[in-house]
Amino acid sequence: MKAKPAAAPRPSRTRTRARARSTSIAAFVVLAALVPTTASASGTQEVEAELPYVCALPSGQLPATVRVAAEFPARAEVGEAFTPSGVTTTVELPEEAVADLAGHGAAGVRAATRLDVGVAQNAATAKAIWPAGAEPVALPESGPLTLVARGDVPSVAGRGDGDLTFSAGSLAIDLALVAADGTATDTPTADAGSDSGSGSGSGSLTVDCTLAEDAPGQGLLATVPVGTGTGAPSGSPSPSGPAETSGAPDDGQPDGRGDRQRERQSERSPEVLENTPGTAADRDDVPPCRYDEQHPPTDVSLNAYVTGYANVKKLKGAAYLPPSCVLIEQGVPVPGPPDPNYLIFDTVSYANFHYQERRQTPPFEATFLSFDFAPVKATMVLEQTDTMRIDSRMKMSMTDFSTTTDTYVRAPLVLHVLDLEVNGTPLDVGSECRTETSLISEDPDPANFPGDHLVLYGRGELLIGQPATGYLLLSGGVLSGEATIPAFTGCGTDGEDLDRLLTASVSGPGNLIKQVQGQTCAIAAPVFPSPTNEGQCTEDLQPYEIPVAEH
Repeated sequence: MKAKPAAAPRPSRTRTRARARSTSIAAFVVLAALVPTTASASGTQEVEAELPYVCALPSGQLPATVRVAAEFPARAEVGEAFTPSGVTTTVELPEEAVADLAGHGAAGVRAATRLDVGVAQNAATAKAIWPAGAEPVALPESGPLTLVARGDVPSVAGRGDGDLTFSAGSLAIDLALVAADGTATDTPTADAGSDSGSGSGSGSLTVDCTLAEDAPGQGLLATVPVGTGTGAPSGSPSPSGPAETSGAPDDGQPDGRGDRQRERQSERSPEVLENTPGTAADRDDVPPCRYDEQHPPTDVSLNAYVTGYANVKKLKGAAYLPPSCVLIEQGVPVPGPPDPNYLIFDTVSYANFHYQERRQTPPFEATFLSFDFAPVKATMVLEQTDTMRIDSRMKMSMTDFSTTTDTYVRAPLVLHVLDLEVNGTPLDVGSECRTETSLISEDPDPANFPGDHLVLYGRGELLIGQPATGYLLLSGGVLSGEATIPAFTGCGTDGEDLDRLLTASVSGPGNLIKQVQGQTCAIAAPVFPSPTNEGQCTEDLQPYEIPVAEH
């Protein structure tokens, strides 16, 4: 999807109100005209499985409960790729695990999970990995520790007729342990014989969990019928087990039928498609990103492009945010709180979107087609109500000189709906259709940062002799967060109030946002492309890199 240089034309007000009202009701009932859906015309099935696991903590093996929720299509065609949506992995570790972690100085954790999912069709199998991330949580004073992780997962396609089954397998939980003062804890390894744990002083721990033997359905999560077949024949192997063939390799068969059977088996295996990023936009298709007379640069001025996706939970879809220009004034690092094990520096920077002399993104479109209704298209922008603030804390280890940088971007942004079309018919939403307040995130430091704003978080790591990974302000990377979409106001004209319909269809909590920032261009010390350097700036001092959105 390409960024549009300007909003679509306003619909004519000479249309009859009766036509506008009937069309707007149909539009907002099915979508509220904001984002595309991932549901197919055949419908969806909601899945929530509760499964017993056994997890290896530093003190030993402990039982755990894992709940996996997701939405799958009710049916798919042969070769049709689909992506399970709304995937949430909730891990409940027992009170003994809480005591285990607290005993080593942890007051809270940040978790990421990796769930192995077996995908099977008839006698053929494949494996997918479902990654997810959780917001930081404090250890409870009593009772279990609950970690709620969400993430995007790979697409899958069945290669023949028959039921496609998804079954949960092993689970890895990466825990970053944090002390009460916000520093990393000293974390021991797990029991001998386990690969879990990262060693003393690392402040992190990987907990390996296995599906319990008495798990219902051997971890079965969902079944999606594919094609015209009626499902897998009886006696098919468990989805989480290895694929079986009717003969061992060669099996004493001089004609090599065993090899050919295995080849045919591989050809029929379900296809797991990694959701890799798309291609970068052409420079002609992105807005200019340069300083000018109205916005003169300073010695610490940076510019960069950002792009990404924003989910709308109620509609089970995501809107693509096209590459947008951001002008940044980088702050000066100052010493952070004293720590005997780390050198700590804090930096506060400020930023603004820059599009046609306004603090907003370019207009972007989202299209919807589902439930056999007409296509619906909306044109929107994100507008700043105040300057964005970027807080970064860098911690350098005094032992191995590795560094981690945690960055929080606080952005007051309202969503403004410019235009709306249903089946090619424009509807007049007016010029002031927008959310009542900024998108709202739960701030990790509400006392110092009150008010409504979006919060995005990114972590960067740098080991001596290796390239940086994750997010850093200068080099960019992925920022993510979760937001509540407020109620809408000012939507409709000629006495027609569309606020309530739009609010009921779209507004609410739990909307995930994933943004990708590209490499910045430092205006005072530009780096141009050369045989020995990757480009950071174009000749006219625009960002050289145009990032690619990631699901």
